[in-house]
Amino acid sequence: MPSMEFIPISAAAILLLRWAAEAGLAWLNRRHVRAHADAVPEAFRDIVDAPTYAKSVAYTLARSRFGQWEDGCGIVPLFIALFGGGLAWSFGWSRAHVGASAWADAAWLFAVGAALSVPSLPFDWWGQFRLEERFGFNTTTPKLWLLDRIKGLLLAVVIGYPLLALMLKLVGWMGPLWWLWAWAVMTGFQLVMMVVAPVLILPLFNKLTPLEAGSLRDRLLKLGERTGFSAKTILVMDGSKRSRHSNAFFTGFGPFRKIVLFDTLIAQLSEPELEAVLAHEVGHHKRGHIPKMLAWAAASSLAAFALIGWLAEQTAFYRAFGFAADAGVAPALLLFALLSGAVTFWFGPVGNFWSRRHEYEADAYAADAMGETASLTDALRKLTEKNLSNLTPHPLFSAWHYSHPTLLEREAGLARVRGKQDGR
Repeated sequence: MPSMEFIPISAAAILLLRWAAEAGLAWLNRRHVRAHADAVPEAFRDIVDAPTYAKSVAYTLARSRFGQWEDGCGIVPLFIALFGGGLAWSFGWSRAHVGASAWADAAWLFAVGAALSVPSLPFDWWGQFRLEERFGFNTTTPKLWLLDRIKGLLLAVVIGYPLLALMLKLVGWMGPLWWLWAWAVMTGFQLVMMVVAPVLILPLFNKLTPLEAGSLRDRLLKLGERTGFSAKTILVMDGSKRSRHSNAFFTGFGPFRKIVLFDTLIAQLSEPELEAVLAHEVGHHKRGHIPKMLAWAAASSLAAFALIGWLAEQTAFYRAFGFAADAGVAPALLLFALLSGAVTFWFGPVGNFWSRRHEYEADAYAADAMGETASLTDALRKLTEKNLSNLTPHPLFSAWHYSHPTLLEREAGLARVRGKQDGR
């Protein structure tokens, strides 16, 4: 078979195979959830009551069905863009009317990316104002939802567009090894954003206020002293203006490190439970998970840029999608972005395996820091209940999609830690 035909057929097969695998995993998970839907399983009867369990089952099934519709409809514009000739035509139009400069090609990339994101907007809206609203999680307004997307677009123009142009300029400046320099620039940019984003970008979307003086603040500060971990600031974020889901996270690193607690999390958990959640987050840092994740991300990014650099020299690859042989690097960047997800999908379980190991290690650290496991166990149970988490995922679905162990798995891990504590 001629390579001109083999390349797009292979790309289509890869995309369809990923979609079929995703649909199969979703079907397995829904069947597994329905099989346990009639009554609260024995293992969870001390965690949730029957009405809450029934609601969590309904929420899981509704989200799965919605996600499958979104995924199925999302592949249609992707196929049209890749195999309908629109990408090559738009690139030719841009070259003819805007020019062949790095800024012009970056504008084409930006415009195509924005256009391809438009079909997902109705799904985003429906998910927020129908699905999340139906189960009592949505607290945002249509105005705020629209403002969030306008702000996101403006940030992409101000930050993303010049970064794209710089990447393309490196091709002319650095020659064949442009991709190595582009990787270095991107890695440096991501590290800078870890410091800058919490200060300049996050406040554009949420209000961050210092945790007020009181017993909770004192407790968390003492935890920091006890573990040798200090953050510059403990902040409270008004996550409740968008959703009743809750979270806690660290931003920045070194002297720029900040602890951020959702106001919903503070409302849902007791002070010992909040301390245990924070101790878990401290555990990620103390066990070196953050540098490991950054190193893995940098290595993965390096491999991706090396592949893009190789693809940029393959004229058959360009021509298979309708581009001219001398189209340059911009089409390679776009085609890689559109196709790479269908390949990396198959490595999901590997990444989740390591992520889960990190969660177990952070849980164990939290239990040691607290001197007991009950606070973290109670926090996990409350968060599972409040977020209507799926208590009975299919093991294969869980392996593919869950970066965190399930509640029962985490409780089993904490039980092992408690056994060691009791044996001391």
